[in-house]
Amino acid sequence: MASTIATAAAVHAVPRSESGLWSWITTVDHKRIGALYGVTAFILFLVGGIEALVIRLQLAQPGNHFISPDVYNQMFTMHGTTMVFLAVMPLSASFFNFLVPLMIGARDVAFPRLNAFSYWVFLFGAIFLHVSFLHGGAPNVGWFGYANLTAKGFSPGSGVDFWAIGLQILGIASLAAAFNFIVTIINMRAPGMGFMRMPPFVWMTLVTSFLIILAFPVITVALVFLLFDRFTGTNFFVPAAGADPLLWQHLFWLFGHPEVYILILPAMGIISEVLPAFSRKPLFGYPVVVYSGIFIGFMGWGVWSHHMFAVGLGPLADSFFALTTMLIAIPTGVKIFNWLATIWGGKLRFTTAMHFALGFIALFTMGGLSGFMHASPPADLQQTDTYFVVAHIHYVLFGGALMGIFAGIYYWFPKMTGRLMNERLGKLHFWLMVTAMNVTFFPMHFVGLLGMPRRVYTYAPHMGFDWMNLTSTVGAFGIAVGLLVFMWNWWTSRRHGEPAGNDPWGGASLEWALPSPPPPWNFATIPVVRSIDPLWHRESRAAALAANEPSGPIHMPPSSHWPIVSALGATLLMSGMIFGWAIGIPGLVVTLAGIYAWAFEPCT
Repeated sequence: MASTIATAAAVHAVPRSESGLWSWITTVDHKRIGALYGVTAFILFLVGGIEALVIRLQLAQPGNHFISPDVYNQMFTMHGTTMVFLAVMPLSASFFNFLVPLMIGARDVAFPRLNAFSYWVFLFGAIFLHVSFLHGGAPNVGWFGYANLTAKGFSPGSGVDFWAIGLQILGIASLAAAFNFIVTIINMRAPGMGFMRMPPFVWMTLVTSFLIILAFPVITVALVFLLFDRFTGTNFFVPAAGADPLLWQHLFWLFGHPEVYILILPAMGIISEVLPAFSRKPLFGYPVVVYSGIFIGFMGWGVWSHHMFAVGLGPLADSFFALTTMLIAIPTGVKIFNWLATIWGGKLRFTTAMHFALGFIALFTMGGLSGFMHASPPADLQQTDTYFVVAHIHYVLFGGALMGIFAGIYYWFPKMTGRLMNERLGKLHFWLMVTAMNVTFFPMHFVGLLGMPRRVYTYAPHMGFDWMNLTSTVGAFGIAVGLLVFMWNWWTSRRHGEPAGNDPWGGASLEWALPSPPPPWNFATIPVVRSIDPLWHRESRAAALAANEPSGPIHMPPSSHWPIVSALGATLLMSGMIFGWAIGIPGLVVTLAGIYAWAFEPCT
């Protein structure tokens, strides 16, 4: 009797979930922050998609005047910026936030309030970027911002200022999150989970986080130079003053090519979780998959100038970067063969998540093959700044990163919501997306080889571009239809989907031992891990399931409103560079007050 009373008291000591808008604003729960990241990023993904549809409508026929040249430039600049920094990266961060603590057997991330701060800075940075539409026009120099297009003489409005400052704000969010995940993964793994027992997705999160903390300072330096040129009259990129605009290209692509792997490695991690679950086999060559991911992250720093073969670097530099570009294809190919070997001989279940995982392999391989062509400087000279490059990057980032993200959504949706998504609608979504994606981007290879330059506002009739551009426009609207199917599936399944249970797929990692959705504290008792695939290992599975039962009070970090206050203050402070010190000085005060209060806020 006494033990029963003690157990009941312990259960009541377990924290309960809060509800209401204020609870979401002040939350530090990694799962809720993951949900906030996911919903916000998907809304911004739709915004970027609308910008893409506007571009495609303009190019649907020759000599079109659907929008003006300046608006067209704003559309393709914001489309690229939105998709890279506001959609794909934060969608990956959504998975990092929700899943990493669950997969490593932790109750939360190492720094919960820093985690909340990173989300709010991201949100305010995204809003700041889009305010540019209401303040003289959005940036119109491309998402890469080549000098000297960004100089005051060529871009006299404030669009470039919004772009440069907005990227700095977003960089704060990315760096805060990356440091948090590195500390979490290194220090908070469950007992027995050595590095070579971590799930592949956790490994790719770790590699991506290191890439972020090393790559973002590079673009920060470039943006600081740009802002000095625009605000104080310095000449970091002005040839007439003895500077070299190629400095910008080197700095940007030294960041930009690791950024490609920041976008694709999380999707590779997702695929490495989905394929074993639906093949009923452990991941083939797990150590090789891990090491190849690390090698991709390392080699990603040595290939940036293949974006610059056309600038005249000379034969020695061209040869070096051609060689490194060929070499980086090796670990990528290793991963593809490991995934195919995982499928080979497995008991395959062709769920929607499995469809998207297989689609990722096919489309990403196509994108990799067209990218490998750029390792040859003579071939690259023909393809540079044509629609061939547009086709390549979309096969990598749409056919690769986004297909992987959709695989993850269908795979972990039951864990996040407790309900299954509709498989019939999911497969309709898959086939619409795959078909429309190829209809949109495959013709761009040919129109590029025929000589159509990228970022062109219009083109003359009878150049052979007409029907291929119209085909690409039709395909783009097909992608939009597929997304509408997905959104309907997500909305109805979230409310009325079939209950999923703890482990509807028979997954191998720790998150599948928890209730769906998981409780605020994740694991009442931290489990002990004894294998790479703990839920497929008898003793580890028993320990993970037993870890769900509360046996005493569980300490969880309290909610806090100081992260959002500090994030708002930092955004206002940086906004002062455009809107004046009437906003900048209050922003500084709010930032300092928020950080001070945050530092001395009780943690119990």
